[in-house]
Amino acid sequence: MRCPFCGAQDTRVVDSRLSHEGDQVRRRRECGECKERFTTYEAAELNMPRVVKSDGSRQPFREEKLRAGMLRALEKRPVSSDRVEAAITRIEKRLLATGEREVQSRLVGEYVMNELSQLDDVAYVRFASVYRRFEDVNQFREVIDRLESEPDSETAGRQADAFDA
Repeated sequence: MRCPFCGAQDTRVVDSRLSHEGDQVRRRRECGECKERFTTYEAAELNMPRVVKSDGSRQPFREEKLRAGMLRALEKRPVSSDRVEAAITRIEKRLLATGEREVQSRLVGEYVMNELSQLDDVAYVRFASVYRRFEDVNQFREVIDRLESEPDSETAGRQADAFDA
């Protein structure tokens, strides 16, 4: 690697460590010419798959669009930013894990619904109503009935808190 101070090609690694998340390698290097030290970071370059829309068009995956859709569903709901970011990271990891160059937008939507169902029932219903194009109140009722019939411990806790307020 070229020295950023003198431009020499002769540098050597004097220390390597994993970052605290384990997804980067931090390397301390020393220039053989000027003896200056500098730090480099090495990380895997991961390409997100392209998204194939229902009309057949293809778009690059955009994290901002994913975040905006989730935040719209979570608007005015008591869910921390950290939990939203963790959900986005899980969705991205699942998409990468497919190993495909392209994924159907339907798959992205299902991953989002899965994460929202873990974060907040109201946000889940909001997203599902748009994603699945609900046309009448009965479709809302079906989803709500399904949520009520299979409450997990977190959902049950949120429901109990709502009744206590």
